[in-house]
Amino acid sequence: MREVESRTEPRRVVVVGAGIAGLAAAHRLLERGARVTVLEASDRVGGKLLPGEIAGARVDLGAESMLARRPEAVALAREVGLADALQPPATATASIWTRGALRPMPKGHVMGVPGTAAALAGVLSEEGLARIARDAELPPTEVGEDVAVGAYVAARVGREVVDRLVEPLLGGVYAGDAYRISLRSAVPQLYRAALAHTSLTEAVRAIQARTAAAPGTGPVFMGLRGGVGGLPTAVAASVRARGAEILTGTPVTALRRTTAADADRGTWRVVAGDRVLDADAVVVAVPAPAAAALLRPEAPAAAAELAAVEYASMALVTLAYRRSAAALPEGSGFLVPPVDGRTIKASTFASRKWAWIDEENPDLLILRTSVGRHGETEILDRDDAGLVDVSRHDLREATGLDAVPVATRVTRWTDGLPQYPVGHHARVARVRAHVAALPGLAVCGALYDGVGIPACVASAHAAVDEIAGVPRLTADPVPSAPGAAGE
Repeated sequence: MREVESRTEPRRVVVVGAGIAGLAAAHRLLERGARVTVLEASDRVGGKLLPGEIAGARVDLGAESMLARRPEAVALAREVGLADALQPPATATASIWTRGALRPMPKGHVMGVPGTAAALAGVLSEEGLARIARDAELPPTEVGEDVAVGAYVAARVGREVVDRLVEPLLGGVYAGDAYRISLRSAVPQLYRAALAHTSLTEAVRAIQARTAAAPGTGPVFMGLRGGVGGLPTAVAASVRARGAEILTGTPVTALRRTTAADADRGTWRVVAGDRVLDADAVVVAVPAPAAAALLRPEAPAAAAELAAVEYASMALVTLAYRRSAAALPEGSGFLVPPVDGRTIKASTFASRKWAWIDEENPDLLILRTSVGRHGETEILDRDDAGLVDVSRHDLREATGLDAVPVATRVTRWTDGLPQYPVGHHARVARVRAHVAALPGLAVCGALYDGVGIPACVASAHAAVDEIAGVPRLTADPVPSAPGAAGE
């Protein structure tokens, strides 16, 4: 009788982590009829999606947009009742602050790599443009199983393309170094095209031709009225409404497979303080260091791989000005190449980019800057006032904005972004192979298939399929395109 009941009852699943990946996993599990408990170490849900306020205005203090050309995040928003809140940017016109001036962001490129030299006119020097033209004359460049974006692009079209465009665009997504970031993992479409074409500019033109032949409909990016930080809150409310339990302030301290004597209670035992939960399956949706600690007793090889994942830290500086006292150039913001020696790496003109911010706060001008990259620790050692000062200095240099803000807010994301170095795809494959050897266990999150919101949701869905025994469709990750001005 017990065997029949165990087959008809919904499966008991514990999700470790209530970032957007963990919440998306819980949402999908409930659709499959599971009984779900979500355990979150911090005192809130949402991870890197964080709603907040400045000078009484609602703003995002973490990620502020999602790639709409990937369907997963927008679909999830609709499923949890946010269809009417979805809103594309009011402007997609951005700039790049380089060679002493704000210059229009070029078009006709793939993550900064041009199809023709003319596409980067105005951003690159004459020497840099001439170097692009030599790409068609060069012998093949070995790509192999993987290669660094910066190294490959520089070999084909010159370092100036990397330093002035590829680097700031990739830095906006990963806060990393283009000369370390994996081409295969970070720009998979370019990697595949590079395997098929000798010339890199020819490869880019082939990508552009395919895109033109099947143009996407709708905006490239999407936000939410009130901020993207409202998405995890809405998903959590939906999950709870359908009977799942979400416990914050509840760090998981141990994850063990059950013994034969306890097999009727489930395959896994999860310990969270004084709580002990038995489950048929566990989805681990936490950053690499926490995942490594949990998996070490049962999956030591996976834990060793995860422990080697590096992270970048960064800070977002949000500033509010009286509109009557401040003026900004047109557009949604600008990116900053590291080669120019500035401190900030990007600025988003939030009041310009998001109509809802402008409508709700007609007397304010709100913008934010981002500071910090992988390996840069000195700048983040400054206190909040110091980060505000360097942000105001660079904003004044770039835009002429010299007004005194009425409010400032600094949000620090320590070890916030996993790095995707050369060989990252192979590491992820090894982790998943080790985890797959343990029935009822799956992993998901930003460190596997992309750091953007849609990629995290897709990773969660794949984890749910994994514990259900659905074969994984292997594919290279699709990068999250940078948010406003590349943040």
